[in-house]
Amino acid sequence: MTRPMSFLIIAAMLAFAPLCLCGMTSGGYLYPQFYDRTCPKAKEIVYSIVAKAVAREARMAASLIRLHFHDCFVKGCDASLLLDSSGAIISEKMSNPNRNSARGFEVIDEIKSALEKECPHTVSCADLLALAARDSTSGGPSWEVPLGRRDSRGASLSGSNSNIPAPNNTFQTILTKFKLQGLDIVDLVALSGSHTIGNSRCTSFRQRLYNQSGNGQPDFTLNQAYANQLRTRCPRSGGDQNLFVLDFVTPTKFDNSYFKNLLASKGLLNSDQVLVTKSAVSLQLVKQYAQNNQLFFEQFPKSMLKMANISPLTGSKGEIRKNCRTVNS
Repeated sequence: MTRPMSFLIIAAMLAFAPLCLCGMTSGGYLYPQFYDRTCPKAKEIVYSIVAKAVAREARMAASLIRLHFHDCFVKGCDASLLLDSSGAIISEKMSNPNRNSARGFEVIDEIKSALEKECPHTVSCADLLALAARDSTSGGPSWEVPLGRRDSRGASLSGSNSNIPAPNNTFQTILTKFKLQGLDIVDLVALSGSHTIGNSRCTSFRQRLYNQSGNGQPDFTLNQAYANQLRTRCPRSGGDQNLFVLDFVTPTKFDNSYFKNLLASKGLLNSDQVLVTKSAVSLQLVKQYAQNNQLFFEQFPKSMLKMANISPLTGSKGEIRKNCRTVNS
């Protein structure tokens, strides 16, 4: 190998170094090259299946990001969300934040099946989720995903019900739930930006249209022309599962339109709009991301990396599930 080529390779490695070692866990480091020898095609397999799934249904991109988020906020990033109920396990899929809304499990099954065929008992479901989330921001930012997580042998229904921020939570409650995971207000605003893609159900924001504070009055922080438009398909009763895009400007494009919508009082969820109405700090961040798409694209990966490093199981802890829905026998 020539000296210039060696230099370029070393320089490239150093450029990624800050993202490679995302933090020391009790069992060791997570790092992007974890499967380079044991399953070198792992990342390629995940990317390919995610791309096909999103091509079939654009909404799937947001669903896969959400799965990673809802997994990490309960017991850490350990794929506990993927477990079905069986024996002593009560699935997190039955919790209020996930029931009738968490989706994409079949795509995860397809990825896991392909990985097991390529390199049996090697790639964890937790790592699979982290990679799938990254690969779902097509057209948006990308980043190196540190790997080496292992899968939990249990789930927490109560943790899922209490730890995951809800659409109708107050700003302070949402921020507290983030802080309990080691995330700060910058992470809260940046990760909320994932709502630039995806959909929400009528039941998740109905109170804003009709009874925001329990007094029979709508939420007047919501643009009233937009609210009237939403009421046509989200009535006072019925239509709970009717879907609405979170970002009506560019609903399938990962960009900063979400933040521009918030400044125009057109955030769909209460948990979106409070970012501009309840905190001067978060309002300033929203303004910055609305004005500078590149700034949002720089911060989003940093916050995703922090989230993906919440209490991972490493070393000999947990297991590598053969089927993401069940613990190994």
